[in-house]
Amino acid sequence: MTAPARPPLQTVRWGIIGVGDVTERKSGPGLQRAERSELVAVMRRDGARAADYARRHGVARWYDDADALVADPEVDAVYVATPPDSHRDHVLRAAAAGKPVYVEKPMARTAGECEEMVAACDAAGVPLFVAYYRRAMPRFATVKRLLDDGAVGRTRAVSVRTQGVPGMWEPGHLPWRVQPQVSGGGLFVDLGSHTLDLLDHLLGPVGAVSGAAGNQAGRYPAEDIVTATFIFASGVQGVGLWAFDTAERRDEVEIVGSAGSLRFSSFGTEPLVLRTGDGERLIDAPYPEVVQQPLIQAVVDELTGRGAAPSTGRTALRTARFVDTVLAGYRAEHGITF
Repeated sequence: MTAPARPPLQTVRWGIIGVGDVTERKSGPGLQRAERSELVAVMRRDGARAADYARRHGVARWYDDADALVADPEVDAVYVATPPDSHRDHVLRAAAAGKPVYVEKPMARTAGECEEMVAACDAAGVPLFVAYYRRAMPRFATVKRLLDDGAVGRTRAVSVRTQGVPGMWEPGHLPWRVQPQVSGGGLFVDLGSHTLDLLDHLLGPVGAVSGAAGNQAGRYPAEDIVTATFIFASGVQGVGLWAFDTAERRDEVEIVGSAGSLRFSSFGTEPLVLRTGDGERLIDAPYPEVVQQPLIQAVVDELTGRGAAPSTGRTALRTARFVDTVLAGYRAEHGITF
């Protein structure tokens, strides 16, 4: 049974669980700069680092225990910014305390964990948001407007090409992003999920997907190459390559329509490239100073009864299901279970 809806807040007082690198510039300042939003408490297992973060960012309270932060009566909503292996547990605890949750991406390691998170928040009557912040960035709002206005005609297909040079990590010091037990996979999960979720936002849900993953370089246990084909419910067809042990970096998304094409990067700031029968047009679409601030503002607007946020547990669950489908064979072959 879903709990009854709660009245909107006047101001959202945030607590962060896990003040690592992502909170320094991408999100923490956004919680402080958004209208009707305050960052009032932070938590990190290393209390000294939590205290240091609080001091540097002007946050009133710090904790070294997540349960203590969730129980803080001055915290209205919880932002979970830990690695993905703990997302589910933290979200379930916040939901049990009756507090809305904003959780980092990827939402969790598997779609099954995501489903548990959605169900817990539904039962508690609290909203669940996910930090797929490209959905709210002005750069990609421009992309969506162009598509919706018919700039390329009727959308027919999309291609994704993401390449990266190998990381120079020592075997005993691998980042969590390439440790499947922590992250759910490798850089396809960490980076590729951003692009997949954006395409869901731009073109609608995917109806069918197939793909394969491999590890060609053997530098870490996660996959380092993924290929996929997919068909959106609208009939638009897609193809993707994510390769992370190559000689060059590439970041290209191209949407092809009946009257033209639109090419852009997911992670860069260079202009969009619109090609039609009238020629080629470059469209400036920069990043905001704090990349998560537009989405954070949308989340705050929803919590204060002034709007709706575009990235929720349910939208992020669709991206998790896409990832699970593509990685199923690799996980089974390598004995990766959660």
